[in-house]
Amino acid sequence: MTDFVSNWNHNLLTLPFAPLGLIAMKGCEELGQKVNAWLLKWREQQEALEETPLMSLMGHNRQDFLIEAHCPRFSTGEGKGMLSGSVRGYDIYILCDVGAYNVTYKMYGREVLMSPDDHFQDLKRIISAIGGRAKRINVIMPLLYEGRQHRRVSRESLDCAIALQELERMGVTNIITFDAHYPRLQNAVPLTGFDSVKPSYQILKSLFRKEEALLLDREHMMIVSPDEGAIDRNIFFSTVLGLDMGIFYKRRDYTTVVNGRNPIIAHEYLGDSVEGKDIFVSDDILASGESALDLARELKKRSAGRIFVSATFALFTNGLDAFHKAYSEGAISRVIATNLTYRVPELQEAPWFIEADMSKYISYIIASINHDRGLSALLNPYERIRGLVASYNQSQAKAGLRLV
Repeated sequence: MTDFVSNWNHNLLTLPFAPLGLIAMKGCEELGQKVNAWLLKWREQQEALEETPLMSLMGHNRQDFLIEAHCPRFSTGEGKGMLSGSVRGYDIYILCDVGAYNVTYKMYGREVLMSPDDHFQDLKRIISAIGGRAKRINVIMPLLYEGRQHRRVSRESLDCAIALQELERMGVTNIITFDAHYPRLQNAVPLTGFDSVKPSYQILKSLFRKEEALLLDREHMMIVSPDEGAIDRNIFFSTVLGLDMGIFYKRRDYTTVVNGRNPIIAHEYLGDSVEGKDIFVSDDILASGESALDLARELKKRSAGRIFVSATFALFTNGLDAFHKAYSEGAISRVIATNLTYRVPELQEAPWFIEADMSKYISYIIASINHDRGLSALLNPYERIRGLVASYNQSQAKAGLRLV
């Protein structure tokens, strides 16, 4: 990890593409402040280096990277985008959380929750307000808009591809998302930069900080994929942690459609015995969470130990009651998720929830792109995770939990 940081800091001694500007859309204010704080910290470190020319600093003439942007509404609900300062010649990075349903606006005197559609429209309004004056526009949209509607079957809309093409036509150069449900969506915009970043390192780091008694070996722990769609990410965890992997697949009733989906009849398991072992389960989105709880109970029926569920986006669309109950019953031990989308205060206070802060990682990405540096080292966390595991095992050995 030290080598990665030193190499990354050395990269920032190069000339930036343009002075850096950061816009945090409604719902992203907290994350935007954290990212801004990291960028300011690194700029101070650059200024301390006498050999660093002034013009090579990120936004060398700014006291703050954040640029205020507003999308006020008329009483009918129609909106417009406004910027509080000039963006001419800047390398602009727009943070947008389309899942921030806590943001509201007034329409015909009523308080209306903002939907993903509303957030995406506001994003386009701000890009329109920039009006081509910025040197480059980059969109960081952790929860990809309409990312779950990624393929067309019969007479259906292909919303995510259309949205990406809209951003491309509006002059967006780079689109950064996290754990895209279907990464091949980048084929919709082949001439635009598109990166889907996985927060694997940050999730494991957050888990290891909270859980000090994990035995990371095949005798005591396993990786289990919740379904066939999550195989790749769980194979990665299995490989980097050196653990065996099992998989559940969902048997569905294809003669029935409920809420646009075929209901699940049963969860079938393939793999080695989970008896007495701690289980780590990883997925991209935890929506209602019903599948994760069903999975945990199926594992408990097979005498599994503690169940750790990780997700990039923990949405909890049906509330937290079912998870509170599952925790009290011992069905789950922890849920690990990022701060890339809105989390209700109740979730952040839950004893079973671990939050992985992604602000430092996002600032790494922004600073690297601003200096036109490659993202390969950031996008491939394999070596950093191996170092993290080695450090965790050493700390356990010192505590007498395992032999070196």
